[in-house]
Amino acid sequence: MNAQETAPELQNEVEAAPLPLPTADMDGDALFRLGMMYSSGSGGCPMDRVSAHMIFNLAAMKGSIEARVYRREMSEEMEREEIAEAQRAARRYIDAGVVTLAA
Repeated sequence: MNAQETAPELQNEVEAAPLPLPTADMDGDALFRLGMMYSSGSGGCPMDRVSAHMIFNLAAMKGSIEARVYRREMSEEMEREEIAEAQRAARRYIDAGVVTLAA
């Protein structure tokens, strides 16, 4: 078997790897780091402004000042529809109990 024959197999394994997602045990700083991964397309995350904004929103709700700054900066580069989508996604995470907020 040569490299050309194995390359598609390796590509499928990479594509099948699960994306890192917010979890209930993540604090504001961990969520901020995850948002950075989505905003830059690093750490196995695709570059996705909607996901990054959503995660920065969750991080900000958990007390990350840095996430508030990055969320605001991203908002300036996004369409209204994208921001609304990110906010709905954050609400779904909260409603599902995946991310819990301090009272």
